[in-house]
Amino acid sequence: MRIDVLGVGFDDLSIDEAVERALDALRGGDKSYIVTPNPEIVWMARRDPALRKAINEAALVLPDGVGIVIGARILGTPLRSGRVPGIDFAAKLINRLAESGCSVFLLGAGPGVAEEAGRRLAEHNPGLSIAGAADGYFEDDGPVIERINAAKPDLLMVCMGAPKQEHWMAGSIVRLETGLCAGLGGALDVFAGKVRRAPVFFRKLGLEWLYRIVREPRRIKRSLKLPLFVAAVIWRRMRRHG
Repeated sequence: MRIDVLGVGFDDLSIDEAVERALDALRGGDKSYIVTPNPEIVWMARRDPALRKAINEAALVLPDGVGIVIGARILGTPLRSGRVPGIDFAAKLINRLAESGCSVFLLGAGPGVAEEAGRRLAEHNPGLSIAGAADGYFEDDGPVIERINAAKPDLLMVCMGAPKQEHWMAGSIVRLETGLCAGLGGALDVFAGKVRRAPVFFRKLGLEWLYRIVREPRRIKRSLKLPLFVAAVIWRRMRRHG
């Protein structure tokens, strides 16, 4: 049973449980995809029924954002396992795939970023096969899907940002010949060394978002959705118990 936070259902799993569930989905052979919404994405999904549907139809919905954990607690349905950062989930999943000699196709980010991410991931995960890489700047996805299908990867990492990646996975899954897709936002920029993660101190306190704002002030406008998200959660709780 998923934990509902403003219409989006989250799987209450630890990061290790999520990785095992992802591996089970891959072994099962059924086409499926994983999403990692944060409060900003949940806020977008409130106004975009197609996005909300795409998220809720995913095989796994993981809470990437301390705001989701706080929101679930306010609503009286806490996520016992807490936050599951998409980048950490991806790193652990890739490490496990490398142990079995599996392959991954990297899709998204700017020109050359996916290729560099692939080089670094292969270097740090012996046994991992990089099936291919392509940037996320395309208008016609036909040639991209042909490349992915020709490579037949075990995992397709889709890093095109929300809500584009969620819409794309939901709409393209039937055309893809890959077992599992995962929407992971800016993960390729991090794996490629283009973007630095917040220091461990910030991550442990759930303040990675604050570190990003300090480093990239242009994110301030996006961060304004967080207080709106919290206000909506509080209002939902008050209506339930009013």
